[in-house]
Amino acid sequence: MLAMNFRGPFQIRADRNRPEPEIKHPNDAIVRVTRSLICGSDLHLYHGLVPDTRVGMTFGHEFTGVVEEVGSGVQKLKVGDHVLVPFNIACGSCPHCKQELYGNCHESNPEATAVGGFFGYAHTGGGYDGGQAEYVRVPYADVSPTKIPEGMDLENAVLLTDVVPTGYQAAEQAGIQKGDTVVVFGAGPVGLLAARFAWFFGAGRVIVIDHLEYRLEFARKFSLAEAYNFKEMNDPVLFLKKATDWFGADVCIDAVGCDATGSALQNITGKGLLLQAGNATALHWAINSLKKGGILSIIGVYGPPWNLVSVGSLMNKGITVRANQASVKRLLPKMIDHIMSGRINPKEIITHRLPLEEVPDAYRMFSKKLDNMIKPLLIPPRANASFA
Repeated sequence: MLAMNFRGPFQIRADRNRPEPEIKHPNDAIVRVTRSLICGSDLHLYHGLVPDTRVGMTFGHEFTGVVEEVGSGVQKLKVGDHVLVPFNIACGSCPHCKQELYGNCHESNPEATAVGGFFGYAHTGGGYDGGQAEYVRVPYADVSPTKIPEGMDLENAVLLTDVVPTGYQAAEQAGIQKGDTVVVFGAGPVGLLAARFAWFFGAGRVIVIDHLEYRLEFARKFSLAEAYNFKEMNDPVLFLKKATDWFGADVCIDAVGCDATGSALQNITGKGLLLQAGNATALHWAINSLKKGGILSIIGVYGPPWNLVSVGSLMNKGITVRANQASVKRLLPKMIDHIMSGRINPKEIITHRLPLEEVPDAYRMFSKKLDNMIKPLLIPPRANASFA
């Protein structure tokens, strides 16, 4: 089959000779991919920032597809079902899944002390191949895969596998109160959706910070937010303090993670020498831009082992930190309702649609922020056959 093949940092191939996946467990399903996306966190892998990202892996944790085969234990899905597949690989029965912490499933990634299993996200995420391919093996097929509602646009459906629930959870876990000032660091897809969803929770003011003008303009239109370029500021923290009458923001959301920019020290230690888990500049700014007693929501991806951040400020300001991978299965009913009711049309963030054969170019464009790319969608060559 055709699949994306990781050959090392900044090296991606479209491999036409990958073996098709097979049923390995009675609870598996084989899905023929109809749409997949490249996520900003895929770029962390592409840039070599996530430990144990092995040569030969297929990335992609956002995909939809048609069920081609099911194991003997699968009861809820049948061949021919068109499903959206959440990025969390969840068993549904461990203590964490019973708490609806599907991103922390123990059974799908038992060797990890923190994160659960994910599709296409290094061996720190369980080593499962992902959806930037024609076919995917889906474990625990009765737990998370969800039939696409009748009448839902396929592009909206594939966005429900990660980025929409992740943006929503960023705002939800921030505990936004009516009238709050919310600052979102990062105007990538997750940041754009987090800013948009902040209004759903009653925010009185939403500010987005980034350094790319095309993304800031997108934030003004899609997220209905104020948007500012940190490269035009001497100090983003000072700017935000002034903008909030010197109190600081009620809520800050870090939607950037370990691939941030804006600090030479963070860049050298995090991306150059790999002495810390990437560049934590956005997290540093978020902590110091909050008011005393504010809430910090971390949804941007960070990996092991540690990061250089202002723990003293965190403690002395009495900041509450809430962070996790999104629990997609928990949020799906609400997200489906928001889309089907017309409250949000997330496919507006998809700016580029490319055939899977062009996946190396898609990664290069996304990484280098070319052609005003916000969110790229990949279409496998057998996608249309899946509807036959």
